[in-house]
Amino acid sequence: MNKFPNNFLWGGATAANQLEGGYKEGGRGLSIADALPGGKDRFRIVQDPNFDWTIDESKYKYPNHEGIDYYNHFREDIKLFSEMGFKCYRFSIAWSRIFPNGDELEPNEEGLKFYDAIIDECLKFNIEPVITISHYEMSLNLAKKYGGWKNKKLISFFERYAKVVLTRYYKKVKYWMTFNEINSAAHFPVMSQGLIPSNGANDKKNIFQAWHNQFVSSAKAVKIGHELDSNLKIGCMILYATTYSYDSNPNNQLATLQQNQDFNYFCGDVQIRGKYPSYTKRLLAEYGLKESDLDITNEELDLIRNYTVDYIGFSYYMSSVVEVTKNNNNTVDGNLFGSVKNPFLKSSDWGWQIDPTGLRIALNQLYDRYQKPLFIVENGLGAIDQPDSNNYVIDDYRIEYLKKHIEAMSKAIDDGVKLMGYTPWGCIDLVSASTGEMSKRYGFIYVDLDDNGAGTMKRYPKKSFYWYKDVIKNNGLN
Repeated sequence: MNKFPNNFLWGGATAANQLEGGYKEGGRGLSIADALPGGKDRFRIVQDPNFDWTIDESKYKYPNHEGIDYYNHFREDIKLFSEMGFKCYRFSIAWSRIFPNGDELEPNEEGLKFYDAIIDECLKFNIEPVITISHYEMSLNLAKKYGGWKNKKLISFFERYAKVVLTRYYKKVKYWMTFNEINSAAHFPVMSQGLIPSNGANDKKNIFQAWHNQFVSSAKAVKIGHELDSNLKIGCMILYATTYSYDSNPNNQLATLQQNQDFNYFCGDVQIRGKYPSYTKRLLAEYGLKESDLDITNEELDLIRNYTVDYIGFSYYMSSVVEVTKNNNNTVDGNLFGSVKNPFLKSSDWGWQIDPTGLRIALNQLYDRYQKPLFIVENGLGAIDQPDSNNYVIDDYRIEYLKKHIEAMSKAIDDGVKLMGYTPWGCIDLVSASTGEMSKRYGFIYVDLDDNGAGTMKRYPKKSFYWYKDVIKNNGLN
């Protein structure tokens, strides 16, 4: 193992909508996550043309409403993070806790005080807060009344929200990110853009317009943050899936190049380089669109150009394979989208292909393209954990997964990549975003709660808890 930087940010990551609970407490309004049913069919349900954001508790369970009750357990949980030695903790602020309907003129003070307490608790243990401003939890009212991010009115609503939280916390919080996995809307725009079939998700024009509105909003957040303190670090956050061609067929090679551009790089190119990439014309044309079809002003393009992000946060769970010649129909699942099966890789309990070398490739590709610091803000193994009679989980499979990915990070640093930190996803068990399950567990800490909401909510360190504590203590050298 090569030595990690002395100031390397070891930690963990969560999202408000997946663990907080307290969905009606403290003046919080409903979020889009509150309307997502639990279970493996949640994506199929929300893609039904008749789905209209109605919460029907007689028909579905809604695990996000309760999460793991972090709202009332956050001090206990942050203390456990400190026992692991976290240098940082990536979490999100729930937009609907600050602006319950999203379009109010004044924020909810009780919601702000809640995050005051979380931030102060982190700092008490010398844990750097890393805050995502929007992580799949926009106010439900903004999706229902305004049609989600395709509506340009959301730019001013987000600007007001970002200004409130940045102004409130900038003296205590150095690291920020604007939109979580912003590029995920290419496959599933409900969580990041608030778009479902009934309000326009099936029209690609709406997806691209929503992205543009988010690019402008991200630039406005960077502007606000840097005017408050030029030393603030405000990043973007993308879902990165290292992409391989199935074979040397030129058609597959070209398709791989284009998938990299369209998915892995498009949103990053705009937010990091400050302009729409040259291949935008080709990308839009694939959906029968041209740039003049979108509502884009020169003032907005100036904002995007002048207020680019300071670093690149990204999630990495698996790689994907491109095969467009229809010679292979053996497919696997993945993080919001699947691909052709890679015969050289094993898969997780949920079919996601495990590829540590793909992380080293991702780090090199991103740093070579952008030459800006990188931050792995999500990575981990969703698995079925079997606790013993003392609720102790021997999760050697998780340790092995993380170990190999940390080794890949070390090699990438030796390659010359500038890597800021590493926050494995779901450092404590929480509700899965893709399936709405508790049984798909990622954490170092076991939470006694099942898919039906039954359990004590008690927290128990797993074997990986003590392993990761040792990794941090030795700065990755063991």
